[in-house]
Amino acid sequence: MNLLEAKEGEEYIVKDVMTEDEELEAFLFSLGCYSGEPITVVSRVRGGCVVSIKDGRYNIDTDLAKAISI
Repeated sequence: MNLLEAKEGEEYIVKDVMTEDEELEAFLFSLGCYSGEPITVVSRVRGGCVVSIKDGRYNIDTDLAKAISI
């Protein structure tokens, strides 16, 4: 299941970040989005979703949300 299929307001655990782009993976890691970390979809917006990771909220686009496996 990926982040686009998640229900709003429900906490999930990140299983994997499925991307070939090492720069993107490093960016997500710097946000705290890596295997074993909790993530919550706060709301859906056109072109993606707003997620809560640790103490921050981030707007993630559709392609990035598809790469985050929960």
